[in-house]
Amino acid sequence: MPPLTLVTGAAGRLGGVGRAVVDLLLQRGLSVRALVRQRDERADALRDAGAEVVVADLTRADEVFNALDGVRRAYFGMSVSPPYLEATAAFAAAAKERGTLEVLVNMSQMTVSQMSLTELTDSQQQRQHWLAEQVLNWSGLPVVHVRPTIFLQSFLLLSGASIAQGDVIRLPFGTGKTSPVDAGDVAEVVATILANPQPHIGKVYELTGPRSEDLNYMAEEFSAALGRTIRYVDVPLAPWRDALRAEHLTEYAIDHIVTMAKLHAANRYDRLTNDIEFITGRPAISARDFAARNAQAIRRFLTIDT
Repeated sequence: MPPLTLVTGAAGRLGGVGRAVVDLLLQRGLSVRALVRQRDERADALRDAGAEVVVADLTRADEVFNALDGVRRAYFGMSVSPPYLEATAAFAAAAKERGTLEVLVNMSQMTVSQMSLTELTDSQQQRQHWLAEQVLNWSGLPVVHVRPTIFLQSFLLLSGASIAQGDVIRLPFGTGKTSPVDAGDVAEVVATILANPQPHIGKVYELTGPRSEDLNYMAEEFSAALGRTIRYVDVPLAPWRDALRAEHLTEYAIDHIVTMAKLHAANRYDRLTNDIEFITGRPAISARDFAARNAQAIRRFLTIDT
């Protein structure tokens, strides 16, 4: 029997890494146990795809311990949320008690690469990611840290409304460069490591797109893919933050997003690696290719007439 792999965040919505990892592992013929928070239509879809489904709260070490029964490989990922560090510690404690893991692939963030005890950010979520890595390293578990930069899917969500309303990307990113990555590429990296973990134990992989460019370049890429002229306009941070509040986001999430914007403007996202190609054997998907491959869905999302 192939080793059983536990995937958290498996019920993530469209573009979610956890669900994509489940699908990729099943395609490889591996046994997958998908951890979800509740039973709903997404859990049913995972079961229909061929995964075993288990319901558990990641902040409850006892429930995680039960979910890890018979598991030899695991992926840990969780959405932006206040109990992120608690969930990481609970998972580490449960996995340590089980003592059966060959690998634990941890979803972190690129910003962690520039953080230390004396160099942190204003985002509580980013600080939790940094601390979570420390906890996992202290645990002695066979960990692989994966640190993606901002997802192309997230970039689209942040700019989609302004594109739909006037073919303009309105973000307070200034002239900072960025190299957004496709969540699908990140999922493929995770699945590749889980399928053959031994060469990767103890490694840290930083995942970016194939180019680091400013938002004017990104606008050109989306223009070429969608067949219409899209411009980038830098906007003041304060009113942009107010607009985020109008989307009914939590203050915790807003603080995280605003910090990302500030770091972009400070050129802290000007990062570029070839780790995706190193692991998967192919280059990372570009912004233009991402938009072209998802043009129909993007047009629907942006209410662009086809």
